[in-house]
Amino acid sequence: MNRIMNLRTQPVWREAKDYVFIALGMMMYGIGWTVFLLPNDLPSGAVPGIASIIYWATGFPVQYTYLGINGILLLLALKILGLKFCVKTIWAVAVLTIFLEVIQRIAGEGLIHDQPFMACVLGASFCGGGIGLAFSANGSTGGTDIIAAIVNKYRDISLGRVILMCDVIIISSSYLVLHDWERVVYGYVVLFITSFVIDQVVNSARQSVQFFIISSKYEEIGHHINKDLHRGVTFIDGVGCYTNKGVKMMFVLAKKRESNTIFRLIKDIDPHAFVSQSAVIGVFGEGFDRIKVK
Repeated sequence: MNRIMNLRTQPVWREAKDYVFIALGMMMYGIGWTVFLLPNDLPSGAVPGIASIIYWATGFPVQYTYLGINGILLLLALKILGLKFCVKTIWAVAVLTIFLEVIQRIAGEGLIHDQPFMACVLGASFCGGGIGLAFSANGSTGGTDIIAAIVNKYRDISLGRVILMCDVIIISSSYLVLHDWERVVYGYVVLFITSFVIDQVVNSARQSVQFFIISSKYEEIGHHINKDLHRGVTFIDGVGCYTNKGVKMMFVLAKKRESNTIFRLIKDIDPHAFVSQSAVIGVFGEGFDRIKVK
């Protein structure tokens, strides 16, 4: 009975954790945008970029523009892509809209002045880290993500290409208001740093390695990997080409941070073991990431 209850509560806990991480990510994004980029007239991509251009031209608060544009896009997404795609996006948009109001009151005119490059790096790092957290929680920040998903449904164009095209057009359009190509170039730097940080955040949580281990003490090594690291070990029968003798090979998947522990464990048991380690793009299943398909 307890096991059944645990199985039922696990998905609820995972979903709750996703919403918490999306909220944290949106808070980080809000800090990067309104504390570092917006006060220094540094353009960004997506809907925040459009909201920034309208703010510089008219003084209209960015949070209302952001909410209005995303509201229209979400209505389109609900009709074309369905409710499942939109639930976490609605949560992200709501959290960021509320937090933008709060952070602008607290930070006022921003923290950095007359240092556009420093503001560019810090703002883009916060924005990229926030988006990365949201993506890691299987969330979406809305805006050009929605446009890309709609275009991708009807045309064979990758999501990344559509988002990049939209961001470049938006950042270039900021010249119509700022009349400063230097600021536009800073906007491209913001786009590059944001993309880089997103990749680092998303991929760092998923970095895994695989080991192939050949040792005469395979049972002892496998037992300790099971017991000490709680990682599965698969024994594979093999035959050495030169010796023509049978060998046992261990196949192990682990997180990258556990590599040193595995190497120490092998060295303590069999210093002469033959070990191969390689990086893998992703591992999905028990003890690793869960399969996520949008």
